[in-house]
Amino acid sequence: MSDLEYERRLWPRIKNAFRVLVAFTFSHVGVCGLVVGYMICGAFLFQMIEKQEPNTQLEDVRKIRNETANELLSIVLMFNTLEKEEFFKLANAAIKNYTEEIVNAINLGYEGEPLNNQTHSTSVPTENVSWSFSGAFLYSLTVITTIGYGNVAPRSPWGKIATILYGIIGMPLFLLYLSNIGDILARGFKWTFARCCQCRWNCVKPRRYLDNGQLDEEAVPDEEEQITVPISLCLALMVGYVWGGGLLFANWEKWTILDASYFCFISLSTIGFGDLVPGDAISSTPGREDEIQLSFILCSLYLLLGMALIAMCFQLMQEEVVATVRKIGSRLGCSRK
Repeated sequence: MSDLEYERRLWPRIKNAFRVLVAFTFSHVGVCGLVVGYMICGAFLFQMIEKQEPNTQLEDVRKIRNETANELLSIVLMFNTLEKEEFFKLANAAIKNYTEEIVNAINLGYEGEPLNNQTHSTSVPTENVSWSFSGAFLYSLTVITTIGYGNVAPRSPWGKIATILYGIIGMPLFLLYLSNIGDILARGFKWTFARCCQCRWNCVKPRRYLDNGQLDEEAVPDEEEQITVPISLCLALMVGYVWGGGLLFANWEKWTILDASYFCFISLSTIGFGDLVPGDAISSTPGREDEIQLSFILCSLYLLLGMALIAMCFQLMQEEVVATVRKIGSRLGCSRK
């Protein structure tokens, strides 16, 4: 066999393999794997970019704090106890200026003093857990889901550029994931609902047979299309998932049930105010860095599964509304046949 004939036979095989690969990539399983792989790649990317960016805000805040302390000391030494009004005026001005500097530093990326760094201001700061792998994974998820808590943001120019490009590709990909996984879960839930909660003869119309004894396929309705899940059940599923997540995060983050449920709702609805974020309560205790990583991973999995569940419930509720409207239209004689 000549090389030319071998290439002619090989090229169709390559094209066929490429078609199979593309079909699997955009299938239900492939899209889920693609989204998870995309977030893992994003976590490595942001971790690599942001860990190389020095946190200059920490030293700036320490310098401001020392300068403010020296200024207050000089004010105390300047005035005696008989000049209280002038003393409090200058002291309040110094404290107000210090507060404004701290707020500006926070807006520029200052994330607080390291917990195990209680020595002199020249000591080396600890590693920032926000840009560990689990923290970067959660950040990648909040970008493509448009939650955006706001407590973690890129400081470097390359990190900001990477976030823009990552979101442009990731947001449509995540919408595709929601569409695919929502369809799978909706079909599976309708199948389960039909066999567990409804009688078969209430869902399927009687079968019709032709004169020759064969089944009339056109008259046999698709059982899956005849089944609609009640909206109340879909709402109960969403409320139950939010409440279950509230119990989980209340135990893990030491929040109240109300705060934890509020966090779950704000996150799953992609509002993402950022007033409550995972890992805050754990990070207030030294030596619990491993639990912070676990908290980030736990939150990521909860959001991935929860958004898929909400997509399923929305699809089921849409089918229920459409079926109800058609039923009303059929009774009024204005529906299409």
